[in-house]
Amino acid sequence: MPIGPSLVLRGVINDQQLEQAIAESRSSGERLDRVIVRLGLASRQDVLAAVGEQFHMPVVDLASCVVEPAVLGMLPAKLVFRQRCVPIAKEGAALRVATSDPYDIAALDELRLLTGCSIETVLADEEELQKFIRANYGVGGDTLDAMSQGQAASQVEAKPVDEADQAQEASVIRLVNDLLAEAISERATDVHIEPYEHELAVRYRIDGVLQRANVPATIHRFGAAIVSRLKIMANLNIAEKRKPQDGRITFRHRMPQGGGAQEFDLRMSVIPMLFGEGVVLRVLSKTAVLMSLEDLGMPAGVKDRWASLIERPHGIVLVTGPTGSGKSTTLYASLNRIVSDEIKVITVEDPVEYHVRGVNQIQVNTQVGLSFASGLRSILRHDPDVVMIGEIRDKETAETAVQASLTGHLVFSTLHTNDAAGSVTRLLDMGVEPFLVASSLEGVLAQRLVRRICRECAEAYVPDAADVPAALGLAPGAALMRGRGCRACRQTGYRGRLGVYELLRLSEATRHMVMERTAAPGIAAAAQREGELSTLLQDGFTKVREGKTTLAEVLSAMSE
Repeated sequence: MPIGPSLVLRGVINDQQLEQAIAESRSSGERLDRVIVRLGLASRQDVLAAVGEQFHMPVVDLASCVVEPAVLGMLPAKLVFRQRCVPIAKEGAALRVATSDPYDIAALDELRLLTGCSIETVLADEEELQKFIRANYGVGGDTLDAMSQGQAASQVEAKPVDEADQAQEASVIRLVNDLLAEAISERATDVHIEPYEHELAVRYRIDGVLQRANVPATIHRFGAAIVSRLKIMANLNIAEKRKPQDGRITFRHRMPQGGGAQEFDLRMSVIPMLFGEGVVLRVLSKTAVLMSLEDLGMPAGVKDRWASLIERPHGIVLVTGPTGSGKSTTLYASLNRIVSDEIKVITVEDPVEYHVRGVNQIQVNTQVGLSFASGLRSILRHDPDVVMIGEIRDKETAETAVQASLTGHLVFSTLHTNDAAGSVTRLLDMGVEPFLVASSLEGVLAQRLVRRICRECAEAYVPDAADVPAALGLAPGAALMRGRGCRACRQTGYRGRLGVYELLRLSEATRHMVMERTAAPGIAAAAQREGELSTLLQDGFTKVREGKTTLAEVLSAMSE
């Protein structure tokens, strides 16, 4: 039975939806089963089951398959990548091969001739199949295989390799694109390319933790070509190998399952090292700037009080935390909340990470004398209502921000302190007068990022009583959640991150304590008594009890 009627018979789709999918398939030339999934008319699993029934092929779960290396080696990487099929078992003269495209009969004939085995085909989900190929054959394995053969041929013919020419070759371009696409697919925030004497390490920072990318060992032969290609993409000088260079790359990536193409900004830094040039790419999604306060995971009480702070007509509002704690994301979400045609917003950033519609953004350039302080003084002449300073780093910037807030502007900025109350003493330590801090500072939001328990492999467990702090408030024998580890989370038990927040709003009593230079713990204790401070640890423990993260993650974040 054809795939469409089969799905209708199963009750997965109705006749009208089938007609819609058929019309779309004729228009786009795309296979009907893929159109049905792309339009959201049926899940991948339902369509896969129907295709398996149509071809009388069993469906296999590749996520749980463990394949012997000898079996994987029966097909060359180039063929596996090209035909999108993988060997998963061998029994006698029969080779079991998983494919997501049973319509390609010619590919199966090619495998039969190449291996000399009878081919037994099973059906696998296309996305799972691609993950399996990358995990077992490496990212860009087919490209590297072809490049290695080409390099060997040039050595036989004694042809010198020109790095600039090699960087423009289609194979190198495809390899770099594969590495970047894999990083985005794995939700990496940073890509590290590190040259060693006999190795080129590629690592992705995923959910705040560095993890090795699965690339073939032969990639080290093309390290210089990869770096040169990235330099070309970032409009950097490929001949300069002695000095650090910085640049930006705009990379378009088509998201899986009909998600469409998305643009990513890659902020690139190149530094000369002992065995070559090291590269770090910060991956900035242009859709991240569209996050709202509701998307950040703030507790309802914190979100409402923070919203009231950022809607005030003047004063200073700070976000604090260590590097990589999501401060910029919170500031952008706050700007999105208040920006309108009635409000003029100007920012001074180093660097400008995201472009925000309706916001005038200025890039710091110290080489021409444009610092945070000088930029802030200049933009005050442009009659802004709201000003955002990327970071308060020194006394000059702090005093200028205070003066801006006292003259009727709302000022957003960030500081590097461990908690909210510590921001008050940090401003005093910079040399700002206590009465200026007390009269201008409205509130401080401290935050951390913790890893979220993977939903695919989450399981309940009862922790040892000795490992549970009393402050967690867990009843004896009560269960917590943790991730068992699966392919979706790269066996880590975590997938994605969420924020943990602490909000301090200054009251008359705490402003008086600032005037008297009271230490941060004293200010925090007074604010808690007044109900104006909810601590990071309290919010973290709440998220542990709710099963969103683990106790180990919260305690680790609090130690930063």
